[in-house]
Amino acid sequence: MTSKRTDVLALGNAIVDVIASAEEDFLRQHDLAKGAMMLIDEARAEALYAAMGPAKVISGGSAANTIAGLASFGGKGAFIGKVKADELGALYRHDLASLGVSFETAAATQGAATARSFIIVTPDGERTMNTYLGACQGLSVADVDAKAVENADIIYLEGYLWDPPAAKEAFRKASEIAHKAGGRVAITLSDSFCVDRYRDEFLGLIRNRMVDIVFANEHELKSLYQTGDFETALAALRAENILAAVTRSENGALAVTQDGIVVEPVFPVERVVDSTGAGDLFAAGFLFGLTSGREVRDALRLGALAAAEIISHVGARPDVNLKVLAGNEGLL
Repeated sequence: MTSKRTDVLALGNAIVDVIASAEEDFLRQHDLAKGAMMLIDEARAEALYAAMGPAKVISGGSAANTIAGLASFGGKGAFIGKVKADELGALYRHDLASLGVSFETAAATQGAATARSFIIVTPDGERTMNTYLGACQGLSVADVDAKAVENADIIYLEGYLWDPPAAKEAFRKASEIAHKAGGRVAITLSDSFCVDRYRDEFLGLIRNRMVDIVFANEHELKSLYQTGDFETALAALRAENILAAVTRSENGALAVTQDGIVVEPVFPVERVVDSTGAGDLFAAGFLFGLTSGREVRDALRLGALAAAEIISHVGARPDVNLKVLAGNEGLL
């Protein structure tokens, strides 16, 4: 591994999570698709907030959660994302800075407010997300700091960022700069509905080698290859000849490598409290493993450990120091 100042630089939607518990009836009453992420406008955001019960407000956003996890493992992370110069934007910047994550993207002074995701957690731990993108949609090529990209071992993009058009160009620019500097580029497919919207573009990124590493869960992978059979989707992914990590909930995770498939089980948890961020934190552990020179199997174990920690409590950022936790498990 080259000695660079940053292990992973993530580009993502800077979103503040508003998390509340509710019964299944709440989803039906408000016409919410359980387990999915839906984009909503500001009016819908205000209506949902008014209807929700007591909520926990915490910085979120898929790629930022991953970088927060990486930092908790002891990795060096940086983030590019757009907030507004408002109260929630200041909270967001403070939360990342407190973790030692570099977040230098200039805040917007005009336009939409900092993004919010209203997350309903049902008794089974499943999360249903309703996201108002707000200021996120202002992320553009101008926000991509070439030096920051060049100084990162891996650039990491969340698939959700494919919704705002200008952000696509920001990612393409970051990918081009990273590859010229000898870095690697990773993408997480984020959500099966997201894959439905951008399937051809995501496949293009893989086949044109604009990305070098792919993260997906079982549902996203089946959506990508338009099949209901996991083994068929996995075979299609193997044919792409790209490094990939695939999570399968209680069935563990696997990595697709040039040498074959590596499979690892989950870390046991007493109870799934909130599945929000499980994939994000799995990616944190896996990326930390890669950037610290570990074998793929060890990277999978670190990812599984981080995912287990995150689903044991409400919120998508670690409640404990992952470096200490991993050390206690003999993984570091």
